[in-house]
Amino acid sequence: MSRHGGFTLIEVLVALVIVALGMSALMETIGSAADTSTWLRDKTFAQWIAFNQLEATRLSGSAPAAGTSDGELDYAGHHWRWRQDVTDSGFPGVFQIDVKVEHADTATVDDTAWMATVTGGMGAAVSPQQLQSLYPDPGSSAASSAASSAASSTATSAPAAASSPDTFFTPSSSPSGTSTGLQ
Repeated sequence: MSRHGGFTLIEVLVALVIVALGMSALMETIGSAADTSTWLRDKTFAQWIAFNQLEATRLSGSAPAAGTSDGELDYAGHHWRWRQDVTDSGFPGVFQIDVKVEHADTATVDDTAWMATVTGGMGAAVSPQQLQSLYPDPGSSAASSAASSAASSTATSAPAAASSPDTFFTPSSSPSGTSTGLQ
């Protein structure tokens, strides 16, 4: 009897089982990556919605009322729910704003199921007069004396007043006597 080269039926079945197990593991990995990609996309959208709501509150031009407000909107083909909590920050005139976002498809609002939370602030912590003292105008006499004293001091001292950003605030009056106010 002559023996022909090839695989037996048992060897082929064992190889087929090994390939099937490897393919199922590969398909599970691909499915997990797709789920993660979808979750990251939705989390990114939720953060964008939260940032948009925070900026809408900041751009409203008025101080927000302390408390909680809710809303829903359609964005990127999904229905979303947001909650905004405005609290006193402990600094006079400054409010802390927390915006939370989740899918509106969920049956109930759960404080642990928010997809994204953004925290920001709004208010006037520093008045223009305080900022003017921090950044004196290079053309003013106080800035000139500060610049001359800075030039005579060592290299470890603060930068000269002439290098301060004069575009933030200007003195209440220019050298010609006309009022300039805030820029």
